[in-house]
Amino acid sequence: MKKFILIIIFMFSLLAHCQNENLVNSRIGSQLIEADEYLGEDAFSYKYFIKNSVLFKIKNAENFQYKNIALGRISSINIYNPFKIVLFYENFNTAIILDNQLNEIQKINFSENKKPVVASAVGICSRNNLWVFNTTNQQIGLYDYLKNEYKDISIPISLTIKYCETNSNFFYWIDEKNYLYSCDIFGKIIAFGKLPDFDFVQIVSNLSIIFKKNDSLYYYSLNGNKKTLINIEEKRYKKFYYRDQNLSIFTTEGITNYKINLP
Repeated sequence: MKKFILIIIFMFSLLAHCQNENLVNSRIGSQLIEADEYLGEDAFSYKYFIKNSVLFKIKNAENFQYKNIALGRISSINIYNPFKIVLFYENFNTAIILDNQLNEIQKINFSENKKPVVASAVGICSRNNLWVFNTTNQQIGLYDYLKNEYKDISIPISLTIKYCETNSNFFYWIDEKNYLYSCDIFGKIIAFGKLPDFDFVQIVSNLSIIFKKNDSLYYYSLNGNKKTLINIEEKRYKKFYYRDQNLSIFTTEGITNYKINLP
């Protein structure tokens, strides 16, 4: 009986160790940036941030800017495709598409669409489309910005969207109960499971996220429901951004970059 109890204690200790094992990472540099919000870095190593409602794109001596005083505060920016950057101004139900030098390509006012659309989330998609979450009917849709045509593709979503991300093929979202879903360009919805509570989150894949909670940073895998602490020097920070094994931590002093090896 005593041996059995010792085995049980050992197994729980081992499980706790696995759940809190630090990911291997190394600090690779820092950069001073005065910003209100850091947005991230694209595949060409350009950094994006917002200062006084102005979008900045910088790399070494290159510096591009975009501002639209008439539309005011930027609600969200999608930099997934650096050649078609999407800015969304929710207060004006309007999206702006920029090129890689932050020149305005197109302005889209969803209120002028033939079919009523009130957007709360917008992001880049494939085939000249934008992802749109239409609050009029609580459905995900596609907006063809060349033809100025909109169509709903999903069934209505009953629960409030807490967080969302988009790429060329998928609209990801986390609902108010912390469940992760995806919708493809044909309207097929897949549920992946429940996530831990978070203050800020970034979706890494269908089954994994990085999230911040109470100034601690974690990697979480839905495959086994494993939470792993990411050990960084910064204890207080505004935001993080992950891309291709690079982790950026945004503080009041600027950006610190880490090389991180995710499972």
